[in-house]
Amino acid sequence: MAEIRIGHSQVYAEQLGLGANAVGGHNLFTGLEDETGKQVVRTALNNGINLIDTAFAYGNGRSEELIGEVLREEEYDRSRIVIATKAAHVPNKKGVFDNSPEFLTQSVEDALRRLQTDYIDIFYIHFPDEHTPKNEAIAALHQLKEAGKIRAIGVSNFSLEQLKEANLDGYVDVVEDKFSLIYREAEKELFPYLKENNISFVPYFPLASGLLTGKYHLNSPQEFGAHDPRKNRPDFQGERFEKIIQAVDQLHPLAEKYQATIAQLVLAWYMKNPRISVVIPGAKRPEQVADNARALDLHLSNEDYQTIDQLFQQFK
Repeated sequence: MAEIRIGHSQVYAEQLGLGANAVGGHNLFTGLEDETGKQVVRTALNNGINLIDTAFAYGNGRSEELIGEVLREEEYDRSRIVIATKAAHVPNKKGVFDNSPEFLTQSVEDALRRLQTDYIDIFYIHFPDEHTPKNEAIAALHQLKEAGKIRAIGVSNFSLEQLKEANLDGYVDVVEDKFSLIYREAEKELFPYLKENNISFVPYFPLASGLLTGKYHLNSPQEFGAHDPRKNRPDFQGERFEKIIQAVDQLHPLAEKYQATIAQLVLAWYMKNPRISVVIPGAKRPEQVADNARALDLHLSNEDYQTIDQLFQQFK
């Protein structure tokens, strides 16, 4: 499968990446082991996945540190690995974001140190703040790009209006935002703007916390612990949950046709979608990464792509 160019940049990546929030993301998940996280990264790199997507917010820099340790291992060629990271969270101030040029510049320097690398392939503003003009924030990143410290500029969790402000000078290369077969708001207004401005798109939560993997069933409802974030999410409750599972259940014949899992089939749909550049499913265990990587060899026909699209039209 040919690599995809990221926006206007000279960054090229495979269409399947690794979301690394469970690599060192001890503040997000319980029971994580650092060595397992490093093995998750190694498994991705050893199975044709060359983009690793992380952030300061994943373990307050720990994810970046673990990835940096893997990058230094002699069997890996840094020039063939695409590292994406993000910043905006002010340390020790929950829910407080900063997009100021000073903060972003320091964040890039800190990320370079933790990742033990001379450059970051894609650097995102992770969340918008309430006070920084977005084009000024992007201008600071453009200076870092000119200096060779980052290679592509991205934003994440921006509204369309904030994105337009950020892209006033045409410097934005890529947007990362929530999108999946069951969360398709981006198709209405965001995708047309991205296409018009040659901006790439990377969806997060592509497997919808497991809802799009076939692991949930109507006749065996899942029980969640008191602190499980899924417990109170609308996707996992009532009529919406039923509609999601009914749509997913209809994917089984196609999965059998391609000798694939439901998750691999769904990932293949994203990779065939012309508006999606790279899809970044997360993984807590190496075997999950290896299973996801098999989707790189799964090529949907146009007819089957449209069949899957139609099954989930109700979620547009």
